[in-house]
Amino acid sequence: MQITVDMNLCESHGQCVFAAPEIFSFDDDDRLVHEAAPSDTLLDKAEKAAAVCPVRAVTVSPAAPPAAS
Repeated sequence: MQITVDMNLCESHGQCVFAAPEIFSFDDDDRLVHEAAPSDTLLDKAEKAAAVCPVRAVTVSPAAPPAAS
């Protein structure tokens, strides 16, 4: 899966951090950081984090297929 956060929309409410601390956190400057390609075992938590974001800044999508060689 791929996680995208639109930092232009994000207002650092932190709901994603509460929903999926394995994926989202705040850095020392209170800016949101996230794992861009977490394990698919975290899909439910990632989707919950996206759903609880009050400004809909979090997007969860399938992982990109590997590039053909």
